Amino acid sequence: MRAVYFEQFGGPLSVEDVPDPACPPDGLVLRVEATGLCRSDWHGWMGHDPDIALPHVPGHEFAGTVAAVGADVGRFRAGDRLTAPFVCACGRCPTCLRGEHQVCDAQQQPGFTHWGSFAEYVVVDAADVNGVAIPDGMSTETAAGLGCRFATAYRAVVGHGRVRAGDWVAVHGCGGVGLSAVMIAVAAGARVVAVDPSEVARDRATSLGAALAFDASDPGLVAAVRELTGGGAAVSIDAIGGAASLAASVACLAKRGRHVQVGLLGGDATVPAEVISLAVARELEIVGSHGMAAHDYPGMLARIAAGELDPGSLVRHRIGLADAPAALAGLGTAVVDGMTIIDPTR
Repeated sequence: MRAVYFEQFGGPLSVEDVPDPACPPDGLVLRVEATGLCRSDWHGWMGHDPDIALPHVPGHEFAGTVAAVGADVGRFRAGDRLTAPFVCACGRCPTCLRGEHQVCDAQQQPGFTHWGSFAEYVVVDAADVNGVAIPDGMSTETAAGLGCRFATAYRAVVGHGRVRAGDWVAVHGCGGVGLSAVMIAVAAGARVVAVDPSEVARDRATSLGAALAFDASDPGLVAAVRELTGGGAAVSIDAIGGAASLAASVACLAKRGRHVQVGLLGGDATVPAEVISLAVARELEIVGSHGMAAHDYPGMLARIAAGELDPGSLVRHRIGLADAPAALAGLGTAVVDGMTIIDPTR
């Protein structure tokens, strides 16, 4: 199969012919028809993820058609349209038995623990646990965006953030996850403040319903957000990842507010001491959010089907596999105003 391939972290990226994946007994092989370009893939290429072994094929949010099914799989068959969360749970460990598949003790992550979806085919492990049938009427590219960014944002806003109508919500970083969070929070009736250094991203956030957008590089950012919200946001989300965005997100919160960390810090970034000081002084909740289990998808899919959420509108760019290496390498400095979808069939 053709796949985006690299042999050293931060090194050359190219499209190569590599072996087709083998189908595990409890898994399936998916013919990839759409896969999202995500900043987490850039972190992986840069060597920020300890699970990646070289050489490697990146890519972790995807959708397509089942090409092969393992003998132990009962829910799916060849020809089914399917997506999956980026965390593929085992379904058997103590954590999974508590229903917390997104932090499975033995999780597999395409594009991290094994070769991913920037390719013509990808493996989905424990398919009966992790497979999500794509609803009739949903495009494959829309489904591809659900596996990481949109589902992660949904759980961050609805599950961890517990956002209610009338809440002020601050979203720091308006890339794919951040714009998804803006859309989901607005749909919940929240008043949203978007924060990003890019004017393009800020404009995109306001077009999705953010009440106001601030430049992340503005030294008066925290004071402005706290004044606008009458003392701070009820919920603040770091959707980009970094010491500065984490600190600003926490500082923007009202007393007893909730900070949700979605973005990976990566590299040598450390948590500023002021984060813990504010968490204690204001009795803040600080929680990480790591995707969403397949068994939690129905509620999200129902809201998409009802027209309350439109993740497909977040897709801004469509490229072929040949353009993916340059696009991935550029994510470290790129201005992101939505999702880029790679079509490996092109």
